[in-house]
Amino acid sequence: MLRRLYSTFAGGWPGTGLLLLRLVGGSALLVRATSILSTRPPVNTSIALACLAASGLLLISGLWTPIAGSVAALIAAGQLMTVGTDRYVLLLLGTIGAALAMLGPGLWSIDARLFGWKRIEAPPRKSRPS
Repeated sequence: MLRRLYSTFAGGWPGTGLLLLRLVGGSALLVRATSILSTRPPVNTSIALACLAASGLLLISGLWTPIAGSVAALIAAGQLMTVGTDRYVLLLLGTIGAALAMLGPGLWSIDARLFGWKRIEAPPRKSRPS
């Protein structure tokens, strides 16, 4: 599935940039979700924050990046419309999630290891004796 979305998994400097974006965005999502969950919010908010924490963990590892980025963007957009505080933080986290969903995980991710192009080396053909 991911091979159809991304023809290549970016390496080099772009891959490093995607790795940094995943690490910072996923860590910020995880910290935000766990800090609010520690205050025991209502059940509907707890479910959204648990999904946000799970998407943060998935983004950090680079697993199912398009799904995790989309979930983070949708939850951040929903909270942006309903929650009155931290609007800039929610806007930033939603934008990072959407960007990662569109750009992909990069070369240094679990997605690239699972779904990236594989190189198969065929053994040399043995010549038949005449």
